[in-house]
Amino acid sequence: MSGEIVNRIANSPIITFKLEEYYPQGERVVLDIKDQLFQGMILRERDFRAWVKEHDWSQYQDKHVAITCSVDTIIQVWAYMLLEVSLQPFAKTVVFGSNEDLEVYLWMEVLNQIDFSQYEDRPVVIKGCSDIKIPTTIYVETTRRMMPFSKKLSYGEPCSTVPIYKKAK
Repeated sequence: MSGEIVNRIANSPIITFKLEEYYPQGERVVLDIKDQLFQGMILRERDFRAWVKEHDWSQYQDKHVAITCSVDTIIQVWAYMLLEVSLQPFAKTVVFGSNEDLEVYLWMEVLNQIDFSQYEDRPVVIKGCSDIKIPTTIYVETTRRMMPFSKKLSYGEPCSTVPIYKKAK
């Protein structure tokens, strides 16, 4: 025994794909219109349009905004469209839905920019642990986009992986 310690992981051809390196930067804001409802239940067009006209939209400058109504009531689609028009000059992103819907949208935009062909015939580990909360949808979508290219796909850390997919020979 020569006593030499060999780091097999460092010498491995495995590529670690770290989603957190692609984290979409920017402040997230949820704009909930529940407070604009008459008696907490009804959207009155005249009152809503007055609020939209008087509201300070500049506070959303360069922010990612999710527009929603957390009250279980019927809101006409035009109201959300009106919010989009008002936010457009200021917000970086506007999405209808929850904060999680916004996160998924932002991550999907990031995934659209990645050239997954660079992982052609390579073993890839999609890193699992992160300080950033990454929606499960994004792990699933990354897997879908990586499969046509990677030789082998795993989840976790290079020293401890869970096999996910192996290309047929």
